[in-house]
Amino acid sequence: MKITQAISKSNFRSLLWHAGFLALAQNFIDIDTVIPAMMVDSGGTAMHIGILTAIMLGGSSFTQLIFAPFISNYAYKKKFLLLGINSRIFALLFIGIILYFNSYFGDDYRILLIFILISMFSLGGAFANISYTDILGKSIAEHSRKPFFSVRQVFTGMILLGSVFLARFVLTADEYPLNYAHMFFIGFIALAIASLGFWNLKEVTPSRLKVKNPGHFVRLIKSELNENQQLGHFLGFINTMGISIGLLPFVILYARENFDTHSSDTAGFLLYKVIGSVFMGLLLFVFARKFRYRNLLFLNVALAFVIPLFLLLASDSPPLNLVFFIGGIVFATYSISMNGVLLEVSGTTNRALYTGIAGAGNILPALFPLLGGWMIMQFGYPVFFILYMATILSSLYFIIKLKCRH
Repeated sequence: MKITQAISKSNFRSLLWHAGFLALAQNFIDIDTVIPAMMVDSGGTAMHIGILTAIMLGGSSFTQLIFAPFISNYAYKKKFLLLGINSRIFALLFIGIILYFNSYFGDDYRILLIFILISMFSLGGAFANISYTDILGKSIAEHSRKPFFSVRQVFTGMILLGSVFLARFVLTADEYPLNYAHMFFIGFIALAIASLGFWNLKEVTPSRLKVKNPGHFVRLIKSELNENQQLGHFLGFINTMGISIGLLPFVILYARENFDTHSSDTAGFLLYKVIGSVFMGLLLFVFARKFRYRNLLFLNVALAFVIPLFLLLASDSPPLNLVFFIGGIVFATYSISMNGVLLEVSGTTNRALYTGIAGAGNILPALFPLLGGWMIMQFGYPVFFILYMATILSSLYFIIKLKCRH
């Protein structure tokens, strides 16, 4: 069945519903500020932060390469989308419970349980994202995709900006661990409400790519890479630029170790990150018909490169609020450009496959936090920041090779 304008509009609203309440949840479970700070307060080290960041960012996305062959065999994928988001909802609930009853757990046992539940949360997101990308690509009319990304960024930005003050209040109203327990309970409720948008989605267009076995899947990947050079360049880009969204957790640790920051400071960092993200979303919304993804990619490199410069060149106290403001801009530009370019290089029948293949681009983002945690413990932050900057610069080669139509 071909998608109609009425169904496209209905799905547009359902996806915005999910995005709005997901944005509300994000401030209370922010992976760049709240979760790393919670781990540090729980007794975590640089290596713990590295492992946690690897799980939340690179590792979870890399597992899409494993999930994609299974999901691609099904013409309709809504049930997998719901399975993924429900696993995330329950993971948040149990993290909140563990923190609320913190005194019943030893430090090592608590950290282990948090790692397990964060893994469940992240893997559930990776599992759901394959179906989400496929359903998004075929459930909203093509001419509405770029407006959707821009409207979503502004809509979620407004909610992020409004709710960040509530998150800031909750984070500072109590001491550890009650403040974090309340944060995760609110995140659980918001994500549960967000899932109603997925329940209302109308998936009417089938999209199936039969994958017989792992060997067949490997041959499909090789075939797609040979036939579509843009896919290889896209993988190169997310394999290098993807590390940019994993830097801020280390900045949290850097600030805690060198400038004795506390929960109130973390709340401020979250506020400035959200302001940066909202600012960029509004800017892209205003110029939705004028901006090109290629220009966004170059902008992302420049901004991601200067963040560690502020930390390396600061003689006394670095402008941490500015660092998180720019970090918010980097997050927004990377999210919009990556999703948009993925839709451009893929087609209706192979979109789920491409989403899984794109997980291979997260090999470096998955390994970099682990390497970063080890490097910080062995050689200090300057060496880590310099390696990060060199990797960011290498992404320019792939951006030049990418030929974006929009």
